[in-house]
Amino acid sequence: MSPHATGRRRVHRSIAAGIPLAVLAALVAAGPAEGAPAGEAQVVRTATLGDIPLGTFSNALLPGTVDDDRGVDLGGIGSDIYPADRKGEFWTVTDRGPNGQIKVDGTKRRTFPVPGFDPAIVKIRVSGDSVQVLDAIPLTTSSGKPVTGLSNQEGRDEAPYSYNAQTSLSYNPNGLDTEGIVRAADGSFWLVDEYGPSLVHVSARGKVLTRYVPKGLRLAGVDYPVVEALPSVLLHRKTNRGFEGLAQLPGGDLVMAVQSPLSLPDADAGGTSRTTRLLRFSPKKKAVTAEYAYRFDPVNVVDPSEDDTSELKISSVVAVGGDRLLVEERTDKAARLQLVLLDRAANILGNAWDEDTTSPSLEQLADPAASGVPVLAKRLVVDLGTVAGVPGKIEGVARVDRDTLALINDNDFGMTDGAGAFDAQGRLVDSGVETTVTYVRLPHGI
Repeated sequence: MSPHATGRRRVHRSIAAGIPLAVLAALVAAGPAEGAPAGEAQVVRTATLGDIPLGTFSNALLPGTVDDDRGVDLGGIGSDIYPADRKGEFWTVTDRGPNGQIKVDGTKRRTFPVPGFDPAIVKIRVSGDSVQVLDAIPLTTSSGKPVTGLSNQEGRDEAPYSYNAQTSLSYNPNGLDTEGIVRAADGSFWLVDEYGPSLVHVSARGKVLTRYVPKGLRLAGVDYPVVEALPSVLLHRKTNRGFEGLAQLPGGDLVMAVQSPLSLPDADAGGTSRTTRLLRFSPKKKAVTAEYAYRFDPVNVVDPSEDDTSELKISSVVAVGGDRLLVEERTDKAARLQLVLLDRAANILGNAWDEDTTSPSLEQLADPAASGVPVLAKRLVVDLGTVAGVPGKIEGVARVDRDTLALINDNDFGMTDGAGAFDAQGRLVDSGVETTVTYVRLPHGI
């Protein structure tokens, strides 16, 4: 057993340590759904990532970055999933790393229990009922240092704290809260980030080539090129609700999804709105070429157990041919996939709805279409909340073939919020939620 695993508290988890990254694998069996009525979507395969100590994983990529992983295992790779070259293989990406919230004197503080963790691109293979890690690529600055997942800017991002919320940590303008991932034809990767929000182009080995951010962000002290090329209205993103979904269209253009409605003109408007935005970016022009208004279904339609509109999120967008996308509307417990056509006539880039001085704002409109806003039309493909065997918090969706989707959940590195997330010795009290790749077969394909 690896010394990194000492003192770990588990909930039915196994150990996989001291093995080279290329062959790290795990198994927790779960079979396909049985007895599903004909004509309904059903789970046909489930595979699970086992326990890889986070210190072992991180230090194999960037030696010395993690001195104490506090009993946390590799997780969070469910931020997105994108098909690799071989059947059953996928590119995934972690988010900023283990993080939580603890209330101190009535105020929630954002904790980073393993501040040395560096977000990484992780290549996986679904083999039987296990998920194997084939390769991992750390995200680094121009000088080869880890970008980290720490908050960027004081006053705009949440202040970072230690695992118990008692010690302040330093901000890091290089930090990325990575979410969506696609791979370009030249082998480089495109990622989206929630902090900026930003679109990030990285090399095949993970070096940040360019980070595209909203105009006016003024991100200083960064150790890689930063270009203010995105609409300034994105400066009004909700905290921790920047870009989350990313798709690559057949011609190479990228589509980014703002996770939730902007806080425009204020947080109250953003918290009650059902209108968010998609943006189209041309890597050739290095510019945003279109912006679209996207309208969520009512929250109790997406998730019958939920009545808080602010829980609505877009976590994944998937190109399915031409200018068509699958868009995932979700809460933490349920998700629905909608088919959307990016209609050129629906482009609002540069018009009044793209300005933060317009009143009422796009987010304040109870019925944007009735107010003359061209809202993207959509059609429900599948309600994942009704499919037995689909886990909660699905953040990544990939197309396996015409009839099958691969879903991956974000297990939050086994963390929960609150002071009880760690024991008296500062070791993780694991939630028991595993990272799972779930194949769902659709009765009518896409």
